[in-house]
Amino acid sequence: MSYDFNAEEIYEMAQQIERNGAAFYRKAAASVDDASGKELLLNFAEMEVAHERMFAELKKDLSEKDKSTTTFDPEGEAALYLRALADTRVFFEKRIDTTSLKEILKAAIMAEKDSIVFYLGMKEMVPDDLGKAK
Repeated sequence: MSYDFNAEEIYEMAQQIERNGAAFYRKAAASVDDASGKELLLNFAEMEVAHERMFAELKKDLSEKDKSTTTFDPEGEAALYLRALADTRVFFEKRIDTTSLKEILKAAIMAEKDSIVFYLGMKEMVPDDLGKAK
């Protein structure tokens, strides 16, 4: 079965990914002894919070058509699937040395790159009539 995502669903996934990113950076900051490294990671967490707010604002501006679904889903399984996908897709728990700022930053760079690739790929799954341009 094929499922076309609408723009609202993509924004919801993006918000969850940003929440996961903020949690990742906060957790990493708590495990780093270096004060400047801790500050850097907390700044990254705040950036993720700002990104989440930006996606929320973009989602608010969607038309009803951009929020419409093309799949019959009375049990809300699509929403559960989207949340699971967002939870596992980018900022998943990796086996990294969380006491090493270098290893944390390497994982963070990969996660940020993966999130961009993920967003671009998900955009392609939104039909034009369901808000792809947004």
